[in-house]
Amino acid sequence: MDLYDTKGSRLYLTADERAAFLSAAKGADRHVRTFCLVLHYTGCRISEALALGPGSFDFGAKAIVFETLKKRRRGVYRAVPVPERVLDILHMVHGIRDRQKRPNDPKYARWVWDWSRMTAYRRVKEVLEAAGIADGPHKSPKGLRHGYGVHAISKGVPLNTLSELMGHASLEVTAIYAKALGEEKRAIVARMWEDEET
Repeated sequence: MDLYDTKGSRLYLTADERAAFLSAAKGADRHVRTFCLVLHYTGCRISEALALGPGSFDFGAKAIVFETLKKRRRGVYRAVPVPERVLDILHMVHGIRDRQKRPNDPKYARWVWDWSRMTAYRRVKEVLEAAGIADGPHKSPKGLRHGYGVHAISKGVPLNTLSELMGHASLEVTAIYAKALGEEKRAIVARMWEDEET
């Protein structure tokens, strides 16, 4: 795995592209918006977001709990902290707290988003298009996930923490995000210059 394909094309969204995606999501249908918020703020895979039920949201810890679906066995979970406002929006749109109080109520669906994987993929692609992101391999849900990893590294999140947040099997997989180029790499390197005088 790498951040560039065999033709040298970038596979991740930059900070500006991620901001444009978030802005475009505000204009989408509210269920699409909440789905995009979860992808943006957690770096999860589409299949992991679709597997979320009402019990996956921990309002006390301000986190979303994912079952890591790429592990070799089931039952491996990770809690990813998110801004409290994201959880509030999820509750307002999906009634998460109410559904947690009545988990067996037949009027509530088992999952937060009752979509197929292909429908979810298309919805995210529509928001990426609305965001005005240039065509290329980075313009995809996977590019959004990679963008989360690059963003985390640029903000100083340690590799072992990022590995846990993204549900990677090993640090070697997570280490690709330390190879970010362009503005992201500049932001990472610039931290070395913060205390120096010229």
